[in-house]
Amino acid sequence: MPEPTEAVLVAEPEQTPAEIVAQPRRERYFLRFTLAQRYLHGVLFTTFLVLAATGLVLRFSGSIWAVRTAGVLGGFGAILFFHKFCALVLTLAFLIHVRDIIARGLFKGEKGIFWGPTSMVANWKDVKDLFAHFRWFLGLGPKPEFERYAYWEKFDYWAVFWGMVVIGFSGYAMWFAPFFAHFLPGWALNAALIIHSEEGLLAILFIFAIHFVNTHLRPDSFPMDMVIFTGRESEEEFKNRRPREYERMLAEGRSATRITDAPPKWLINFSRVVGFTAILIGLTLLVLALSAYFVG
Repeated sequence: MPEPTEAVLVAEPEQTPAEIVAQPRRERYFLRFTLAQRYLHGVLFTTFLVLAATGLVLRFSGSIWAVRTAGVLGGFGAILFFHKFCALVLTLAFLIHVRDIIARGLFKGEKGIFWGPTSMVANWKDVKDLFAHFRWFLGLGPKPEFERYAYWEKFDYWAVFWGMVVIGFSGYAMWFAPFFAHFLPGWALNAALIIHSEEGLLAILFIFAIHFVNTHLRPDSFPMDMVIFTGRESEEEFKNRRPREYERMLAEGRSATRITDAPPKWLINFSRVVGFTAILIGLTLLVLALSAYFVG
């Protein structure tokens, strides 16, 4: 039986300070959106795209492209079914979001959710940031330093919130017209049809012409801001885009709680495919909506 050989330990040569400095610094990533928030956003934009597509087919049912689309998908009855189904899913997602806000703000005592630097409620700083941003656009002043949510993100949020209430209520009023007719006059149900149609078209124009540009096509995000898909952003992006939040996080000693791993390659590729597909569908629907509205 052979005797065991001795293990030879070889000491690693010590690195000089110059070699340590010369080593590439590993980029840190910070968590911005939780997995639940990203899933909810995925449900939101997926159902909205289907609602926008089916709504445009119903809104401009006399257009050639609408008739052909309905024919491919089984007729206008099938289009209406998909529209109603996605409306239910989107309503459920909206109610989950509202329940989460109420639970965090009222029952869990989470500070800042209704007011403060981490809130989606606009404050005086947002007003100052808006005018400072315009001055920066014109080269008349420095770029404002944004907090966790910039003023345009809060505007996007409340535009969607408003649309959910107005478009949702008017849609359900038409869907369950016999029930609502018990306490609404006839003219109100007629008005619901007009409100639902015009507000839906306005939502499509806003999301595809304003939200897409603000989020993905601005210079520091072009061609796509993938943070809503990956949930994380690099430290460099964090410092440049939201310097106030970054400084506040360091001052409060919370940086360690938000450090996370870099997004894996598969997630980056998946995010690009999903994101570019959504943008392409959205821009196509925008062109169809404008052509049908102004050309016929």
